[in-house]
Amino acid sequence: MSANRANAPYYFVPGPSRHPITAAFGLLMTGAGAAGWVNGQPWAPYLCGFGLLWFLFVLKSWFGDAIRESEGGMYGKNIDTSFRWSMGWFIFSEVMFFAAFFGALFYARTIAMPWLGDLNNKIIWPDFAAVWPNMGPAGTVEDFQTMGPWPIPTINTALLLTSGVTLTWAHHALLAGKRSQLIQGLVLTILLGAIFMCLQAYEYMHAYSELNLKLTSGVYGSTFFLLTGFHGFHVTMGAIMLTVVLIRVLKGHFTPERHFAFEGAAWYWHFVDVVWLGLYVVVYWL
Repeated sequence: MSANRANAPYYFVPGPSRHPITAAFGLLMTGAGAAGWVNGQPWAPYLCGFGLLWFLFVLKSWFGDAIRESEGGMYGKNIDTSFRWSMGWFIFSEVMFFAAFFGALFYARTIAMPWLGDLNNKIIWPDFAAVWPNMGPAGTVEDFQTMGPWPIPTINTALLLTSGVTLTWAHHALLAGKRSQLIQGLVLTILLGAIFMCLQAYEYMHAYSELNLKLTSGVYGSTFFLLTGFHGFHVTMGAIMLTVVLIRVLKGHFTPERHFAFEGAAWYWHFVDVVWLGLYVVVYWL
């Protein structure tokens, strides 16, 4: 936020905006394309890609408006408080998303699978063994191998933990007014996130081509790709947020006293780090 708040209104209320509806339309296209993609529709990848580009364009315009308002001195203490509450509730909603996904994995492993393997179901599925992972009782899932914690998941864990350190270093540099160190810390954090995503993409190719591990590989495959894929999407969004912050830093924005855009992106990135630690243990080790 701008350091010039002397003439900021008590609470700045912007005029009507097209951004919410256009962003929702972009997300609708992205979701519809993704749903068609996993069901083998030839048009779906193009719709998903177009929807994602549409959404990113809307975000660029939306964030641009907010940045101009901030740098124009329109945001005061009350807006800052609203932003902090909004980001906190947004991250809480993301926590609930991952809680639902981890809950689905817990249900499948500790409730549904033992139930399928109990004596009452032996008549229907006499050869089913209630061990994790498994290919289900119906025999419709192709043989596959599971994804172990070494080497890529462990390397990715080290990358994300290191990125948390570099981002904290950048934050301390911002508070101390050391702009060169701030830039270095942000660049390193974004670079580490990009390497993480490249390794994640390689892991997916390895899973499909060598392990025969796919979305259709029973409950193990679906929960594996759901959790790791949704987390990878969050890493990508976090890297985009930090890139926007880096561009603003290069333009001279932010002061040691007013820099919530940096703080909000940092909160999000640390949240992504913490989620990965839980995912790394539950998905790759247990």
